[in-house]
Amino acid sequence: MQIGELAKRAYTQVETIRYYEHAGLLPETARTEGNYRVYDDQHVERLSFIRNCRGLDMSLNEIRVLLRFADAPGASCAGVDALLDAHIAHVTRRIKTLQSLKRQLQRLRKACPEAREARQCGILNELSAHVRPMPGAPAQHAGGTHGIRDA
Repeated sequence: MQIGELAKRAYTQVETIRYYEHAGLLPETARTEGNYRVYDDQHVERLSFIRNCRGLDMSLNEIRVLLRFADAPGASCAGVDALLDAHIAHVTRRIKTLQSLKRQLQRLRKACPEAREARQCGILNELSAHVRPMPGAPAQHAGGTHGIRDA
């Protein structure tokens, strides 16, 4: 199948497939005489695996590591367990950061309990104030990094 058919079968955009190929998550494919890439059911399965991992908010490096384990079915899965444990810890930290962000936004919302002229808006005035840490502000953006290195 060509890339358009693969995209349909894997519910993935063509650009995303090309990105995953460039990132090394999908293996090189055979080409036709007209230089079109040719894909098969293994590519559909691999894309489904990648999409499932992305749905769990795993980084490309985490997925790359998991694919190495999937490509070595006789190897111990202890590394898979460790990777998932690390990802769970990362998600837990992000949840705490997002909860702190929510509290900060709620405090900010209380600065303007009713509609008024924009120049009197407590929210806009707080946001325009000199940069200073707000009470309970998260140390960094909630996205963070997973900390998983390409092994």
